[in-house]
Amino acid sequence: MTPTDSTRHHTVLDTPVGPLTVVRTGAALSGVYFPGHRPAPAPGRIGTARADGFDEIRDQLAEYFGGRRRRFDLELAPVGTEFQNEVWAALRTIPYGETWTYSALAVAVGRPTSVRAVASANARNPLSIVVPCHRVIGMSGSLTGFAGGVERKRLLLDLESGTPTLFP
Repeated sequence: MTPTDSTRHHTVLDTPVGPLTVVRTGAALSGVYFPGHRPAPAPGRIGTARADGFDEIRDQLAEYFGGRRRRFDLELAPVGTEFQNEVWAALRTIPYGETWTYSALAVAVGRPTSVRAVASANARNPLSIVVPCHRVIGMSGSLTGFAGGVERKRLLLDLESGTPTLFP
């Protein structure tokens, strides 16, 4: 999906997992980044700072962190290859409170032998939390890499499992 207005703006939202830089392209959400996000977005990809136009993502994130939202309902405009977009679409089908392995994600996108490519696409998800890449874990159940750090991944999974360690 390509928004009709390609102007990019960003703001920083305070959340229970630290500040999140959220980016919109026109009216669509195109990025959610943690401090020290890896891989970091190129500076030109976040646009100019602007406080207005972020009410819906702010509200939905507050509902998510408050345990009142299980799925985000936002216009999204992630920028990636066709394959990456397929993987990111599959991530949105992982139910709240559940985890999949990278192998299961590869099967879901119809590429069961491409686990490493799927893991790479997962790692480049520009819409952390909203497109729940944190729900993908290693085959052994280990919490493998996460753009916001494994500690944040644990906090998000704990929130979704109903055993929050940080959240009220």
